Amino acid sequence: MRKSLLLLTLLFSLQGHVSGANAASTETTEELQPYQPRFGRDKPLVAVVGENHMTELVDFLVPFGLLGRSGVAEVLALSTREGPLQLMPALKVRAQATIAEFDQRYPQGADYLIVPAVHYSDDSTLTGFVAAQAAKGATVVGICDGVLVLGHAGLLNGRRATGHWYSRKQREADFPDARWQSGSRYVVDDHLVTTSGVSAALPVSLALVEAMAGPTKAASLAREIGLKDWSPVHDSQAFAVGPAGYLTAAANYLAFWRHETMAIPVEPGVDEVALALRADAWARSFRTKVLATGWSPLLTRHGLELLPDAPEPGLQPVPGKAVPPGLALDEALEAIAERYGVTTAAFVAAQLEYRRH
Repeated sequence: MRKSLLLLTLLFSLQGHVSGANAASTETTEELQPYQPRFGRDKPLVAVVGENHMTELVDFLVPFGLLGRSGVAEVLALSTREGPLQLMPALKVRAQATIAEFDQRYPQGADYLIVPAVHYSDDSTLTGFVAAQAAKGATVVGICDGVLVLGHAGLLNGRRATGHWYSRKQREADFPDARWQSGSRYVVDDHLVTTSGVSAALPVSLALVEAMAGPTKAASLAREIGLKDWSPVHDSQAFAVGPAGYLTAAANYLAFWRHETMAIPVEPGVDEVALALRADAWARSFRTKVLATGWSPLLTRHGLELLPDAPEPGLQPVPGKAVPPGLALDEALEAIAERYGVTTAAFVAAQLEYRRH
């Protein structure tokens, strides 16, 4: 069902999006302001909030995992309601707290609030929480089309912002008072930060580390994960699905006899960033259903409860090898190209708004 929704979104909402954008371009000099301690906290408090029905996998897990790995902040994963948090296009987790519990525990609010793309961007519980955190002084970071949540929360009027390339027309129509930008992986307007497509979760997370702990710490973390660059430089105009992408999506989706279910076996302490990037890429091929398999709920590297799928006999593991998290997308796209062809790999990369290295 989720794959059907994604296919319909791509095949119908992309109409007219493949031509040149009319959004304003921006010089890529975006820079987050250095963190200023508040409320006597030893470390900044970061909340990553998801909507239970469907939240984008990379948008949610990459900032949580990368900021947790940095050690420069207290990071909490939140859900709008009790119960499992379904991630899209794969995996399921249980957040560390609900937003109601977070409000009780931290009435002064977060220092940084990270908002992924969600299926229901106008969910009143979520938008109310985002607006309240902004009013308390949090820096609000919309990852990918998390910017739509920010818009429904009333935070975009007159503000510079960006989002995933394929939502451009929707953004411009729904929030015409925003000053829409292109040509940047992330756009900074005071305490409001927004990013381009899914893969921008990596560079903006490093930019947040730099704001919290300085460039030396950010550079050290970048080397640790194998990422060479986290600058905002980005060619938004280069991304489109185009006719070849439409045909690839339709052919892969409709050729059900060629569909595969593959497993990513998970164990306690699994790295959230590498897992998210790998699973997200393969699940977007429209050829592969990805299961994170294990025997019982387990905690990831930074304490998030992952709810794995029960192992199924005979499942083939997702192809590929273990690589540093910053190289996980390139590794996955290379393996997808080998298994399904270069057009499918290009289609996946376009969805992720990622240029292969």
